[in-house]
Amino acid sequence: MNDLGGHDERVGLASRIDAARERSIAWLASMQIEKAPPGVLRISPAHDAGKWPGVALPGTYNGIMCADLIGGYPALGLESEAARNRLAIWLEGFRRTDGVFRIPEMRNDAVFKKPDRGETWRYIDFHVTNYALGAIEALVPQRKPVLDFVQLYLEPLHLKAWLAERDLRDPWQEGNNIVNLAGFLFALARHGTAAEKAAVATCLEILFAWHDRLQEPSTGFWGVGQASDPTRLLHAMAGSMHNYHIWYAMGRTPPFFERAIDYCLTLPPRVDSACIDVDIVDVLVHGLAASKAPTPKALGWLAAILEALLDEQNEDGGFADIRTGIRRQDGWVRGYEEPQGISNTFATWFRWIAIAMASDVLFPGKFKWRFRRSIGIGFRGLRP
Repeated sequence: MNDLGGHDERVGLASRIDAARERSIAWLASMQIEKAPPGVLRISPAHDAGKWPGVALPGTYNGIMCADLIGGYPALGLESEAARNRLAIWLEGFRRTDGVFRIPEMRNDAVFKKPDRGETWRYIDFHVTNYALGAIEALVPQRKPVLDFVQLYLEPLHLKAWLAERDLRDPWQEGNNIVNLAGFLFALARHGTAAEKAAVATCLEILFAWHDRLQEPSTGFWGVGQASDPTRLLHAMAGSMHNYHIWYAMGRTPPFFERAIDYCLTLPPRVDSACIDVDIVDVLVHGLAASKAPTPKALGWLAAILEALLDEQNEDGGFADIRTGIRRQDGWVRGYEEPQGISNTFATWFRWIAIAMASDVLFPGKFKWRFRRSIGIGFRGLRP
């Protein structure tokens, strides 16, 4: 079957996944905010929802997508369509009229900026909106999003100008920017008018042409040359993983994909951060699907990281991002912060994506994972 060892070892690993899943579901339920609709969650045990009410938005959208993935809706009181609709409406309370979602406590003087590019809010708005829409789609798949803010990007000249401003010296951030915009375009193609669908098709061809022009054939990545330091190469992989989702959504295999897979297999199968770990697993799992010929090396790598990830589960059932330092919400320079090492909904969701993807390859058909429907972290595209 694979490089997992004997029958008893495989059964033992599968049992560990089941037990870890039950503990994480119980932990998610413990994050419920009192007197809030079912499913409204604190981001971690350290989160004071009275002092930081807006942080319940990422606490909830991360937690809901995790619960959707691992089957945790009943524990959150979300068995009924009515309950899921109520939670979707609560999430939409953070939406502006143009469709962008924001965390209320995020102020202009305390958020990440690239002043030379005039993009104070764009990265943050795209990121928060993508995840909020992902949670709403998980709860109520047929619910139509507001995407007025995307209309500007349907103009080919504007899209080309926006792409020309992407700073590939920072490929990780730009990978997020690109997958987020592409996710909005795909959503518009699902829910929009015939004219919008046609405009999206044109935009996607522009995106593919931009990627083809700038991809590095020796690595399969964007934002890195042939000779680069290890950190920059790792960040280029992390950013490129996001870009690849555009290909997956279209049923295509990214160019030079085998080079990306080869690089990932040079990395040790040990826990790093919640982001890096899921990025590597995502590339390898989709790479195995594209190759249709799983190698013992790749299967062994996934088995090793799966065990390492299960070992990382905290006693309370959640997962941490990393073990030391301070964790801030993505895009926040000053504002809400909490200690690293404690369980939080962001890391718990990301860790479970990596566990689910790896186990989906190693134990095909055994677990009923519900992967994300829209592109971005948690999306499962190519299949064998």
